[in-house]
Amino acid sequence: MKLSTRMSRLGTETAFEVLAKAKALEAQGREIVHLEIGEPDFDTPANIIDAAVEALRSGHTHYTAANGIPPLREAIAEEVSQTRDIPVHPDQVVVVPGGKPIMFFILLALCESGDEVIYPNPGFPIYESMINFVGATPVPIPLLMEKEFSFDLDDFRRLVTDRTRLIILNSPANPTGGVLSPDDLAQVAEIALARQIPVLADEIYSHILYDEAFASIATIPGMQDLTIILDGYSKTYAMTGWRMGYGVMPIELAQHITKLMVNSNSCTAAFSQMAGVEALKGPQDAVAEMVDAFRRRRDLIVDGLNDIPGFRCLLPKGAFYVFPNIEGAGKTSQELADYLLEEAGVALLAGTCFGAYGEGFLRLSYATSEANIAKALDLIKGSVARL
Repeated sequence: MKLSTRMSRLGTETAFEVLAKAKALEAQGREIVHLEIGEPDFDTPANIIDAAVEALRSGHTHYTAANGIPPLREAIAEEVSQTRDIPVHPDQVVVVPGGKPIMFFILLALCESGDEVIYPNPGFPIYESMINFVGATPVPIPLLMEKEFSFDLDDFRRLVTDRTRLIILNSPANPTGGVLSPDDLAQVAEIALARQIPVLADEIYSHILYDEAFASIATIPGMQDLTIILDGYSKTYAMTGWRMGYGVMPIELAQHITKLMVNSNSCTAAFSQMAGVEALKGPQDAVAEMVDAFRRRRDLIVDGLNDIPGFRCLLPKGAFYVFPNIEGAGKTSQELADYLLEEAGVALLAGTCFGAYGEGFLRLSYATSEANIAKALDLIKGSVARL
């Protein structure tokens, strides 16, 4: 079959490719430490599972409204209102199966050929992939280690043009663990407001912060009418397999995004949505315990990486990734990632999986046990010493 030309513009998420390679090595009898996948290793809290089981038994197995069931949209509106200190109406909420549909739908709804989209690089690879797929032009803003993986605001101002149709922000960020400061957000908002440029704020890690309060660009006066908040359940509630995400946006835009849901997915699974209500309204102890565990793991892996010659690693402020600079190791990011998988049995990702500005870095997920982290650090240190 002859594919459309747009398919040649579609990228991928390399973490799943590395996982497949690691699984193939395991099938050959190799022991692999997995630090490649960004997935909490905790079980979904029992109260959420119980709510889903009860929903299934109660008949929540049919179609729902395309934008989500009213109780869930009401719960999300309440949660976002409280955590961002802004008024949110349930009609501003669109529930989708995972976070990626919001990225895709917003780009489809707002951008076309000739438009430019500013996005973080290194950043979640689906941003650039989807920008290319819809025919817009990706404009990367480099995230800089010397700025704790924020970006140079003077560079940002120079990148904004009359063709800029969307700005994508991710804080806390994948892959760097960096967090945009309130001052950085305020300066981005100043430009967005002056030019009336919408902002897609990917806030999927909003509950996984270690030493500071969460800040959203949507809280800045005037920005709620220009901001699309992307959030969900995968990271906060260890619900990656449940496929539950949502967008919060101006009502008029929400109506168009709902049409895209009708044309693509019909709706998100009914029983998952009922579980989502319980996740937001039920006890939050499991979330706090998970973040505490991530904090301990973060400290362990950062100390260990900084003890390896040729590695320099900042302390992440959020999410559950480290992004060490490995320029002193004498290999490119991909060369070192491949070497560590084959020689050390440690699966991790080259920084270039997240864009060209990821060269010189690796991404390691510390969403695994402290024992696995300690083992991986020993294996990496020994293998790097043999280079």
